[in-house]
Amino acid sequence: MTSTATDIKPVKLIKPKLPKQLEPVQLSAYPIDDETAITQSQCQDETITDVTANKVLFDQTVFNNVTFQQVSLQHAELTDVVFNHCDLSNVDFSEAILYRVQFHHCKIIGIDMTAATMRNVLFHHCAGDYATFRFANMKQVAYHSTSLLKSDFYHTELAKVEFPECMIDQAQFSGTKLAGVDLSRTDFHNLGVTLEDLQGCIISPSQAILFTKVFGLVVKE
Repeated sequence: MTSTATDIKPVKLIKPKLPKQLEPVQLSAYPIDDETAITQSQCQDETITDVTANKVLFDQTVFNNVTFQQVSLQHAELTDVVFNHCDLSNVDFSEAILYRVQFHHCKIIGIDMTAATMRNVLFHHCAGDYATFRFANMKQVAYHSTSLLKSDFYHTELAKVEFPECMIDQAQFSGTKLAGVDLSRTDFHNLGVTLEDLQGCIISPSQAILFTKVFGLVVKE
C-alpha cells in the first residue's frame, strides 16, 4: 500500500475556459427556475436565498464573494465555472454534473454532491467538513489544502483524485476503492474504511502503523 514520493504524480486538471469579458448579473434578483441557463456571467458580492430548481445550467460563469442560503439545485450542470470566496454551505448539488469547475477559498460545509459527476474539478483551500460525495463519480479531481472532516465518500468512484495537505479525519470511504489514491499527505487519525478498500492505496509509513492498529494487526520485530 505504500509508495515513495517519486512515484506520486500530481493530477493534471484542465482549467475552466472563460471568455475575457463576462456580463455582470445580480442573481438575487434573477428568477432561477427549472432549466434556467446562466451563461458568460459574473456574479459578485450578494446573497442568493430560498432557491429550489432542477437542471439549472451555469456555463462560463464566475462567482465572487457570493453566499448561497437554502439553495437546492439538483441535477444542475456546471461547465467552466469558478467560485471565489463563496459560501455554499449545505447547498444541494445532488446528481449535478461538473466539468472544469474550481472552488477557491470557499465554505462548502455540509454541501450535498451525492451521485454527482465530476471531471477536472479543483477544491483549493476550502472548508468542506461534513460534505457529502457518496455515490459520486470523480475523475481528475483535486482537493488541495482543504478540510474534509467527517465528509462522506461512501461508494464513490475515484480515478485520478488527490488530497494533498487535506484534513480527512473521520471521513467515510467505505465501499470506495482507493487503489492509486494518494493519502500520504493527508491528516487523519481515523477513517471509515475497510482493508479491502485500502488495497493499492498510497500511504505514509506512519499511516501504515496507524492502520495496523485499526485492523488489530500485530507487527513482530
